[in-house]
Order: sequence, then C-alpha cells, then structure tokens
Amino acid sequence: MSELSSRRVLTDASRLIIEAAVRAGANVFVGYPITPANWLYHYATQRFPTTLPATDEITTLQWMAGFATAGKFPVTATSFPGFALMVESVNMAYMMELPMLIVLVQRLGPSTGSATTGAQGDLLLLRGVISGGYPLPVFSPSNFEDCWELTGRAVAASLQMRTPVVLLTSKEMVMTSRSFDLSRLPDIQQAAWPEYRSANGYLPYRAKPAEPPPFLPVGNRQHQVRINASTHDASGLIRKATPEALANTRRLQEKIEAGMQKHMLFDYHAAPGSDTLLVTYGVTAEAARDAIRRLREHGRAISLLVVKTLLPFPPEALAILRRYARVLIAEENLSGLLRELIYGQMTPASVLGVNKIGKLISPEDIVAGYEKLSSMPSNPNSEAQGGKRS
Repeated sequence: MSELSSRRVLTDASRLIIEAAVRAGANVFVGYPITPANWLYHYATQRFPTTLPATDEITTLQWMAGFATAGKFPVTATSFPGFALMVESVNMAYMMELPMLIVLVQRLGPSTGSATTGAQGDLLLLRGVISGGYPLPVFSPSNFEDCWELTGRAVAASLQMRTPVVLLTSKEMVMTSRSFDLSRLPDIQQAAWPEYRSANGYLPYRAKPAEPPPFLPVGNRQHQVRINASTHDASGLIRKATPEALANTRRLQEKIEAGMQKHMLFDYHAAPGSDTLLVTYGVTAEAARDAIRRLREHGRAISLLVVKTLLPFPPEALAILRRYARVLIAEENLSGLLRELIYGQMTPASVLGVNKIGKLISPEDIVAGYEKLSSMPSNPNSEAQGGKRS
C-alpha cells in the first residue's frame, strides 16, 4: 500500500468499536463506568447522539430496554461485576425480544478480581446466562479489524433477530493503543429494524416459525404495542402454558439458531500435511498467529482456527476439529472454558489446553504446548490428518 492511500493513526479498539456501532445504526449509549471498559464509555460521550450515565448497571439495562421499545438501538459496555448485575435484565430484554449490544470487557475474576488485569473468563457464563439455556449470540474480536467488522455484524444480527447480543473482548484488546491504518477498514452499512408495514391488525409477537416478529415502537399512532417479559401469546398477553405461548417461547431459540447461520464466523488456516490444530479466540489469537509463524519456520506443520462466533458455536468449526488427530486450545483462563464448551467434561487425551491467568498467553507458551502435545497420543477417531479446508 502506498503512503498516499494509507491513513495511519494511533488508536485503540475502544474507539473502533464505538465508531463502528454508530455507523451500524446504534444511536443511544447508556453506561455506568467500570474498568476496563471506561474508554468505551468516554468515546461514546463524544460520538453517540444520546449518551446517558446510569446510576448502576441494573438501571443501565432497564433504560436500554426502554429505548429499544421506542425504536432506538442502545449499547453499553461493562465488565463481569457490572454484567452480573445486568443478568436479570438481559433475560427480560431477551424475552421481550428487544435488540441491544452489550460490550463485555473481560478482566481477572472471580468477583471483582483485578480491574486492571485481563482475562478470558466469561464464556461459560454467557453460555448459561439465559434461563432455560436459550442461546445468546456472542461475537469475539481477535484483532482491531475484527473489533470494527464484528461490531457492525453484532448490531445487524441483534436487529435482524430482535435480541440482545454480546461483543466479548478483553482489557488488553480495548485499552492498548497502537499504530493502525484506517484504510484497511471496510465500510459499514447501517442495519435496519424488522419493521411492520402491513395494514392488517398488529400483534406484537405474531411471527413465523424461527423468525422474529416485525417491529413497531411503543407510542405509535396506529397500533397498540404490548411488550412482555413473562410467558405470553402473540398479542403479548401473559399466558402460563398454552400451546401458543409455549410455541412462542420455543421460537426464541429457533430464531437465533436460524438467524445466526449467516453469522458463523471463524478464520481457518490449514497447513498441508498437518495432524495438529491450534484453536483460540479473542486477544490470545495474536499470540497464536505469532506462534504458528515460528513453528512453521522450523518446519512444523500446524493449522490454526480462530473462532469469532463463540455462541452458538459454529457447526463447521466443529467439523474442522474432527479432522485433526491432535488439538491445542489456547485461552487466558485456568480451567479451559472453550475446551469445555467444545468437549464438555470428557476432554479427549489428544486435546491439550494452554492456560494462564494474570498475564497474557505468549507465543512461547503456545510453542511449549505444541511440543508437549506432539509427544502425547493422537486421536484415532479423527477423520483426517491433512488439515483440509472446509
């Protein structure tokens, strides 16, 4: 790229996420300051048409729900202690089918942990955060380009499916400033609401199977809009266990499983002849890419899978995993959350985790993990050992 076409600046991912959200159609930011999400809050005050400081995180989500019912797209940014207070309201917005974006900046836990130390510790919390195990869409950027593109994608997915969406990142990703060429970023198209345009009678939760209902804001002059967080029928009236109400509740899962099919994002770099796959996500992907380069420079054939849609987990990514005799999973936590998400409580002997807390995983950690895995038994049930592309 020539110098004339370059737009190199010193920036951080917080600014990229906020700018991308606004360009995608977000127009309200509600927040309560918390480290390490403070830069997101700060940039939002400069960029969003409407920014409100809430009194606490519970209020934050309640106000966001109110804005969403009025046809505004709200965004907030928080970390685990704040998100813990939001959980009931996230469930409320999920049941009401209200779109919104929550940027969850991970830091070291448990509890308040360390506000200035990063981590990747919230994945399994998000898997089970909706009562009943219903899927909550979660995207996780692995670099600055992802912070831009996945934010736009998250806003669009939230509007298309009428659901809260989480952008899962970490302290080092959003607070680290670096030289970056803005000309590498693609344009972001503003997302549209699934708006109701028929002249027929409006029922706020009448929808086709596996689809969200069309949207009308509360207070419109033509139709009554009833928004309900309890089990309800198509009209929005509370119903305990009628066939219509239960079908409406099942649709909450079906619409996300169907709607997320076009948002199953990952990067897969196959190495010819490789029987080993390195899997990672988020901020650890930077170390993984560096480790892959070093290993390949020394003649080691190893493939790389960087997962960007964490929930629901991409079926195609699972198919890739089955092709390899050995799998190395790198993530910044002790227990191996991604490893458990994929394999449950029965991790095969051919799968090894590279785990750490209190400090970023380094390329050297991953290289050491590869050397250890190479001496372990391989998976005899792998479909292939050639690292084929999907």
